[in-house]
Amino acid sequence: MKSKLEYIWLDGYQPTQSLRSKTMVREDFGGSLEECPMWSFDGSSTQQASGNDSDCLLRPVAIYPDPARTNAYLVMTEVLNADNSPHASNGRATIDDDDNDFWFGFEQEYFLWDIETDLPAGFPRGGYPGPQGPYYCSVGANNAHGREVVEDHLDLCLEAGINVEGINAEVAAGQWEFQVFAKGAKQAGDETWIARYLLERTAEDYNLAINWEPKPLGKELDWNGSGMHANFSNGIMREAGDESVFTRICDSFGKNIARHISVYGADNDQRLTGQHETQSIDFFSYGISDRGASIRIPVATVQDGWKGRLEDRRTASNADPYKVAAAIIKSTKEALAS
Repeated sequence: MKSKLEYIWLDGYQPTQSLRSKTMVREDFGGSLEECPMWSFDGSSTQQASGNDSDCLLRPVAIYPDPARTNAYLVMTEVLNADNSPHASNGRATIDDDDNDFWFGFEQEYFLWDIETDLPAGFPRGGYPGPQGPYYCSVGANNAHGREVVEDHLDLCLEAGINVEGINAEVAAGQWEFQVFAKGAKQAGDETWIARYLLERTAEDYNLAINWEPKPLGKELDWNGSGMHANFSNGIMREAGDESVFTRICDSFGKNIARHISVYGADNDQRLTGQHETQSIDFFSYGISDRGASIRIPVATVQDGWKGRLEDRRTASNADPYKVAAAIIKSTKEALAS
């Protein structure tokens, strides 16, 4: 029997990378990652190589059943140079600690985008829907736009084995969110990217696009932007029961604003304005249950005796979860080593 292996990777476009994929057909494939061979592609067509030295390599790193096609698999890969060294575009390679001590939960927001009107789903031509308020976690055709895409996407993710823990309609019309959780930074990144890929492909069936921009409707308009709030913990945070552990971590993040903002997504200054549940990109703050802070300390963490997680709310919807996790791990370790 022949199987289809969809090799998925991130291209070299800047400042925001896009997903790419191509299909390999294999005979008598058993479904394991070890059976997936290295493959190559034309890097000169993806901003990852020049035409006179164009071959880049795809190294398989994770595999999932493809629920939308028969005898098919989704193969997440990372891009290598011809000498097997990590390509400059390879964010996964920036993670230097992946022992599963760090757990990540990414809250991925996005807009369903009507390619005919060039507006979010639910926006009328030449105007705007009613103001924000009724859309968050809404029901009904007046407020919930594109639910069929979102439900199909959730089913596909669950069938593929992606650990999506929930979905909801977000604050703006046509805006939605899904949440991915994993124990381990690389797995969290792999599953978030595969979930993004499945969302893009699912939306094709409805002639819709996915807009990952953090503020697609403009900084000046009274509409929420899209983030990818990064929830994280490690063993110390989950077990210590010590408020000072959390304040040390938050203080460390405050001392390394540039490290984080540099990988938290392009055009994030349009979203991090100090309004619409954000802190200004130029400032840093943290607080219990504070959705206007850079880092929110969930009330559950406090109620559990200062055991649990933190939520970095600055991360934009178009950020690379691999690079986000790498920065969070580094700042957290620095805090706990001091």
